[in-house]
Amino acid sequence: MREPRRRGICPGLSAPMPTGDGLLVRLMPTEPVPPDAFIRLCEAARRHGNGTMEISARGSLQVRGLTPCTAPLFASAVAELGIVTHEGVPVIIGLTPMSAKLNCGSAAIPPCAKGKGEEFAASQDIPANAVDVAAELRSVIANARLELSPKVSIVVDDDGALHFDAVSADIRLREVGPVQQPRFCVGLGGDGASATWLGSIAPRDAAGAVLALLTVIAAHGPTARAADIVESKGVEAFHSISGAWIVRSPAPPPRIPAEMVGLHQGRDGTFAIGIGLAFGHVHADVLAEIVHIAIIDGVQAVRPAPDRALLLLGVAASRVADLTASAERLGFVVRADDPKRRIAACPGAPACASGLIPARALAASLTSVLDHFRGTRRNGVLVHISCCPKGCAHPSSAALTLVGTERGCGIVRNGASRATPDDYVDLANLAAEISRISVEALEVAYG
Repeated sequence: MREPRRRGICPGLSAPMPTGDGLLVRLMPTEPVPPDAFIRLCEAARRHGNGTMEISARGSLQVRGLTPCTAPLFASAVAELGIVTHEGVPVIIGLTPMSAKLNCGSAAIPPCAKGKGEEFAASQDIPANAVDVAAELRSVIANARLELSPKVSIVVDDDGALHFDAVSADIRLREVGPVQQPRFCVGLGGDGASATWLGSIAPRDAAGAVLALLTVIAAHGPTARAADIVESKGVEAFHSISGAWIVRSPAPPPRIPAEMVGLHQGRDGTFAIGIGLAFGHVHADVLAEIVHIAIIDGVQAVRPAPDRALLLLGVAASRVADLTASAERLGFVVRADDPKRRIAACPGAPACASGLIPARALAASLTSVLDHFRGTRRNGVLVHISCCPKGCAHPSSAALTLVGTERGCGIVRNGASRATPDDYVDLANLAAEISRISVEALEVAYG
């Protein structure tokens, strides 16, 4: 029996990961990317890889099909473009507070995103906020050289509408309080709803507190995760360290789920347009084409976003309709209720070395099935198609999970890909059977 490739490996620029279609690298820009630099990044992905580009559920950019010879060339191209990326423990920064200036060629473009909620106006003299805290954390953690699981991550979020509550993390900081005197609530494990909240800290104490928490995680071994420690030993495992930094306070209030796809109006009158990559992938030429069009429409910067989306920042109101139409024509998702948003699919066979079923091909065939449920109130992933039990595209449960196994395509209702399938479908009858099963399962899910 073929063993699925072990999870827990993060393929950065300096450490590409072998998979079915060559080497894969993942990069997370730490600030918005000038559009011309992003186009050249796409060209480098096509020149040095097989042209397939992906945006992950966490908002990382992935490039596939590199080789041992071309992977270093791609890394050099990224460096030459001046795209600032981060390797090591990912510090995932929220999308609204972006205070750093963007250097596009010889002209400095003012910051296109700063503020609360859906506001993207620039601000010069500001107190310490999520951007400053994230930058300090990256520096402190890089110098600490802790031995941590490759999957350990940190979210630093403001209190805006394009938040990261849906992204799980080992440590999460959520900005609360007035802009003039912000504090950060500190949570362990899970997402914004399921995290174990410890209390709050002042921005100046964030680096020390996070480093102390990471030290506790590292002390439990190189595969330890915050959620596992809390579950097995309780939150008390962190209190001896965190007590020196964290003031007890209520957990932050729940907030409306963030939807990256769609329009987000800025205080300066411009818009950020969120477009989704169908099933998380697109060819580099198509991605470059939409950014090319966006430049004509006045876009100031682009940024990969969670939930497999791309934000086009600084678009004038008069250009929104045309740019949105162009994105839709090129196959991007431009409406939040598009049925493709309800399907999570990994690359599948043959792109993935662990692949047992063609996950993305199956996802495309199921789009028409989910179209019958468009406009309903249930959001999030309804169907997860995983080429093996790892569940890389969606580790959580879904109303219907289709998973590749040696016995065929496993069917899991209201469960995750690692669960024991309820039944199996022979690969020869896959398309017809899955359509029938999907309709039945979704009708039950929608009640």
